Amino acid sequence: MSRTLISSGSEFESRIGYSRAVVDGDYVYVSGTTGFNYDTMTISDDAVEQAEQCFRNIGKVLDQAGSSFADVVRIHYIFPDRADFEPCWPVFQKYLGESRPAATMFVAGLLDDAMKLEIEVTARVRG
Repeated sequence: MSRTLISSGSEFESRIGYSRAVVDGDYVYVSGTTGFNYDTMTISDDAVEQAEQCFRNIGKVLDQAGSSFADVVRIHYIFPDRADFEPCWPVFQKYLGESRPAATMFVAGLLDDAMKLEIEVTARVRG
C-alpha cells in the first residue's frame, strides 16, 4: 500500500511535523485548512469569504492527490464563533452539494484570531 505526503510548502509543516495532506491507499486525508490566501498571504475578515478560500485551498490539494470534491466522504468544520456557521452554508452546498459527505461541526478556538473557520476533509482517490 502506497503512502504519499503532499506539502503546501509552509514552514510550519516541517517545524510542527505534519503534511497538508496524506494519500494512503484509496484515501486522501487533508489537514485542517484555513481561509488564508497563500498567493497574497492575506486572510479576509469575512467568514463566508474565508470559507470560499478554504475550499479553493482544499481543491488544489485534492487535485494533486488525484481526487476532487465529488470524492469527499467526510468533513469536519471548526468555528470559533458558532454564529459564523450558518452564513457559510451556501458555500458548503456549492462545493459539496453533490457528494454530501458525512459532516461534523465543532466550536473551538483556532491558532490565530483572524481565522474564522478551519476545514478538514477525507476523500477517496479516483480509481
